[in-house]
Amino acid sequence: MRRTNTFEVVPQSEQDGAVLRRLLEASASLWNQLTYVRRQQFFAGGSVWECENYYDEYVDVLGSATTQQVTRVNDAAWRSFFEMVEEADQEVSPPGYWGNQADGRDLRTYIRNDAYTINWGERSRLEVPIGSQLKDEYGFGRAERLRVAVRGEPHWQGEQGRLHLTYDDVDQTYRAHQPVTVPESKPATPAGTDVAALDIGANVLVACTTTAGEQYWYSGQEPFRQFRETTQRIADAKAKLPDGQQTSNRIQRLHRKRSRRRDHAVNALLRDLVERLHDDGVETIYHGDLTGVLGEYWSVEANLKARTFWAHRQCLDQLANVCEEYGIEVASLSEAWTSQTCPECGERERTRRHRETLRCPCGFEGHADLVASRTLVEQATNTAVRPTARPVRFQWDDHQWFPVEEATVAPNE
Repeated sequence: MRRTNTFEVVPQSEQDGAVLRRLLEASASLWNQLTYVRRQQFFAGGSVWECENYYDEYVDVLGSATTQQVTRVNDAAWRSFFEMVEEADQEVSPPGYWGNQADGRDLRTYIRNDAYTINWGERSRLEVPIGSQLKDEYGFGRAERLRVAVRGEPHWQGEQGRLHLTYDDVDQTYRAHQPVTVPESKPATPAGTDVAALDIGANVLVACTTTAGEQYWYSGQEPFRQFRETTQRIADAKAKLPDGQQTSNRIQRLHRKRSRRRDHAVNALLRDLVERLHDDGVETIYHGDLTGVLGEYWSVEANLKARTFWAHRQCLDQLANVCEEYGIEVASLSEAWTSQTCPECGERERTRRHRETLRCPCGFEGHADLVASRTLVEQATNTAVRPTARPVRFQWDDHQWFPVEEATVAPNE
């Protein structure tokens, strides 16, 4: 399996910072020159592979290994582009530049897997090669490499891959992304054969029902409050921008803060839920097709939440990753009509939904999102499900999801 360790790179002196920046600037310049020539040749109908003399121009700054690596990554980007052109039914754009004229270059580079070392410990450090020109300018020995401190801990141990070094100009931080190949471990075995279904909604982030009758739901009240608060701060900051300016460092930091908060809450939710379902003996999880989240909801606010809060593909990928750890299968089903169908009599044309509450002429009244997850699991298993107890409601405290005793399914939640 391929996993990625991410950590901060912290130069301990002005010289180390200057050398690291020169390394990334030269890599970005090499990438952009290669990309420019190849784009010109491509649009002119020529071959993009006839590019020469770039190695000699950059090898004295980057070193041979890094110069080759950046070139190979550029080669791979163009090969991938041509593969997509052959397979795609729509127009595909060729590889682009690192950065743009307005904001300058994106500073980054790639270091070959056998050309760098990371020593973890009380004083963790990263060592990367540099070219002879930088060594002469800054007084490095012939065999010496740039050594910089790193901050963080490796989450994954395994065979290291190509290192990706970047500079975040918003946070003014260098970061390293280290892919590693970890051994394929045998996933945990579910304790039983139950099935669960998830409904992903606008106000309730996730509602879940299992074939054993257990029901869980995770309130979106606090994550949405934080998301809405930061969105308002972004709008206020944009209103103060000079005419013609689209963004600022402060606005970019707010966007990043908003995304990180959301990702933290959603990732913690999925792990908490999957762990509980594994303990409950669930071996398969069905989720409603997430395109349904983009449908029309019962309020403008709910639509805004569904369209701006959810990172749908990211959510599905994280769900699959966590379920893989626990040996739980994941599948999708159409969620059409699931939140309008009465679980007692099957009526769906005459049911009425007001906010989170679903009412049926037969007398049934319940939480629409829990009803949807119940209907989904019944459709998946072709088996009637009877909830065995009150649903367990979870709230977010900015660190973890905690259950609320005597949970209710009040319409205003």
